Amino acid sequence: MSRWIITALPYSDRFKDHLAHPRNAGELGDADAVAEETNPVCGDRLRLSLRVRNGRIETARFLAYGCPPTLACGSVLAQMLEGMMIEDAMKLTRKEIVSGLGGLPTSKQHAAALAIETLHAAIINSGQDE
Repeated sequence: MSRWIITALPYSDRFKDHLAHPRNAGELGDADAVAEETNPVCGDRLRLSLRVRNGRIETARFLAYGCPPTLACGSVLAQMLEGMMIEDAMKLTRKEIVSGLGGLPTSKQHAAALAIETLHAAIINSGQDE
């Protein structure tokens, strides 16, 4: 008889906190910048809405559909963005999202890439990237 050993993926306390208590979740009715991107491999979706005033992100909201890392990445991204200048937001990297969560297993870092792609799409779609 063979035995299966199942181990949980190692998630940080920060990740678990964002998962249990997402920051800035929801819609933003008067958004200046909106994008929804989908990971074509796993089907996860992330929607990001931003209110921008004088080149600064005043408010950020997200909706996530998919795996827990997608929700946690949306949460940490939205939290990081508030108060940030657009040009600085465009420089954010997947690595910074992963770091903001206290790390992610390699197999789940696609969620951080989706967050960055959605951010860039929202800013570019709004014309705020100029």
